[in-house]
Amino acid sequence: MAGFKIFGFEIARSKSVSAKEAIPSIVPPMNDDGAGYITASGSNVGHYFDLDGDKAADNHNLIMKYRTVAQFSEVDNAIEDIVNEAIALDADNKIVELYLDELDDVGDKTKDIIREEFRQILNMLQFNDYAHDIFRRWYVDGRIVYTLVVDEKRLTDGIQDIRPIDSAKVRKVKEIKSDTDKASGAKIIKSVEEYYLFDDKPGGDNKHNAIKLSDDSVVYVSSGLLDASSQLVLSYLQKALKPVNQLRMMEDSLVIYRLARAPERRIFYIDVGNMAAGRAEQYIKDIMARYRNKLVYDSTTGDIRDDRKNMSMLEDFWLPRKEGGKGTEISTLPGGENLGQIDDIIYFKKRLYESLNVPLSRLESDNAFSLGRASEVTRDELKFQKFVDRLRRRFSRLFLEILEKQLILKKIITQADWNKWHSDISISYSKDNYFAELKDAEILGERMDALSSVEDYIGNYISREWTMKNILKMDEKEIEEMEAQIEKEKQAYGREPEDDI
Repeated sequence: MAGFKIFGFEIARSKSVSAKEAIPSIVPPMNDDGAGYITASGSNVGHYFDLDGDKAADNHNLIMKYRTVAQFSEVDNAIEDIVNEAIALDADNKIVELYLDELDDVGDKTKDIIREEFRQILNMLQFNDYAHDIFRRWYVDGRIVYTLVVDEKRLTDGIQDIRPIDSAKVRKVKEIKSDTDKASGAKIIKSVEEYYLFDDKPGGDNKHNAIKLSDDSVVYVSSGLLDASSQLVLSYLQKALKPVNQLRMMEDSLVIYRLARAPERRIFYIDVGNMAAGRAEQYIKDIMARYRNKLVYDSTTGDIRDDRKNMSMLEDFWLPRKEGGKGTEISTLPGGENLGQIDDIIYFKKRLYESLNVPLSRLESDNAFSLGRASEVTRDELKFQKFVDRLRRRFSRLFLEILEKQLILKKIITQADWNKWHSDISISYSKDNYFAELKDAEILGERMDALSSVEDYIGNYISREWTMKNILKMDEKEIEEMEAQIEKEKQAYGREPEDDI
């Protein structure tokens, strides 16, 4: 690694934090981000950029393929459905919020500081303005990359700017340093260094010109999908590549078939008597030239040219008939009769939507949305909602990774604090899925119906607490909050709340 400068800042971490990573092992850490591994056993590694050059080119080509597929109309419509479900504005024009209620051992003052830093991060990302574009870029590419800009002389000022990097030009690398165990001969992993390689022309031959970026200065969030053989990060569009190609081929073949079979064509049987073959042929050509009219207008030049000498497959047929036949005759060939059948096109469109996890009901443009009973909610819509929730959770790593580095740089918390708290910190999204609302309304209605059926037995055969837990499905915290709220309303109104009804 000697002779190469690393760009970007590094957060000074205590030895206690990195102790876990320093434990010797024969297996590298789990990798779901498609990072390429480089093995180093000595003090220097020469020309390490070449070691992962092929994968870098494959990574670039794969992202370019995803971006091309995303431009097709059917795929674009499906992506828009997904992004619109994942990114929604609420009444307060908030898309995401930081949820800290699970941090019981953190004071309210610290929580307020963390929330304020989170709002600053959203402002630097311009997330409220470009949330749709950011999420779509991550979904299509299968990853999203940002570089964090800080003043290295004043790290405690925190992140000054967050700038996007083309994900096709960045490759994550993990350099493994190992020693050989004298007893077993196995390679023992001592440490793993993570960094990023930025190549402005990843498809070219300038792999030695890649720039090494520090792990702390880059935020890299992948889709979590990984090709087991090539160790390349995949996009959610990977499953759609084959259906898209099949659909395009079917549509092109359909157009060719329509052009060839749609028009009616005539067959001219010309009586040539006892003419010799050569003279009969010339006779037919003379008649064709006499009755054919094929003047073509050139819109580019404004000229009119005569294309009578050229015959296309869509034109009439001229055939000779010898003496003794029926004489000159004109008949008509009908056009195709099954031109309106597009069942095969619909089939491949359904396959495409299935590969993108979008409900087939959204394929039909005339399928109007109805705010009826939640029983109308299909299983596909419920699966789609769960799929969107998984996307949100994965995408939330973008905010959490930036927030972690911001809080540590400003020394609001330590690395040890974040390691302790991060599992209790989550991102909540505004929901705009009316199917989910209908589902919740239906579930609540069913619970209320069940509650009314056992109301007479409460206090005699079943307890109030049992009813709240098993019928209303409340947990201990919800029961406690509900009991407190009921008691508060009794004191406020001086009577039972149901007396107002």
